[in-house]
Amino acid sequence: MTRPSSGGRIEVVCGCMYSGKTEELIRRMRHAMIARQPCRIFTPRLDTRYSAAHVASHTGAKLEAVPVSSIAEVLAASEDVQVIAIDELHFLEDAPELISAGCQQLADRGLRVIVAGLDQNYRAEPFPAMMQLMALAEQVDKLYAICVRCGAYATRSQRLIDGRPAPADAPTIVVGGLDLYEARCRACYEPAR
Repeated sequence: MTRPSSGGRIEVVCGCMYSGKTEELIRRMRHAMIARQPCRIFTPRLDTRYSAAHVASHTGAKLEAVPVSSIAEVLAASEDVQVIAIDELHFLEDAPELISAGCQQLADRGLRVIVAGLDQNYRAEPFPAMMQLMALAEQVDKLYAICVRCGAYATRSQRLIDGRPAPADAPTIVVGGLDLYEARCRACYEPAR
């Protein structure tokens, strides 16, 4: 972990499904709250798995959040804070360059910007917005899960349809949990065809 500065910064928490990204975002935001830093958490409107107005981990940890669809909504609601967090960044509807430019703008205003999201889609291809932010961030933490097949470190999100790997032409964004995704290592991951 890099040493926090008094100025703005971007922190990226990424990894596959079930790697603890949201739990880490919540942990960092709780520390900001303990330090009495004005903060706000944003969650994509698209992600209603556990709650429409909270960020929530698969293990049940949650914090109140503002639902948004775009980085413009985040920018508009970040005037009176020092720390902002955006969970599931890959679900925002904007073009990747707008998302990274918006996060840069927030950090340039002196805010600590914490983003969490998948670094790869179910095809094991990088999510462009996360890829850009990983290059621009002051701090990047890539988390891993445990492969459900062999117990190794998992870095891939295997999407399943009727228990079988999703085809390559399936939609890229499908919100789901254990019913649709498994964490898998490189060796156990089955490429979409």
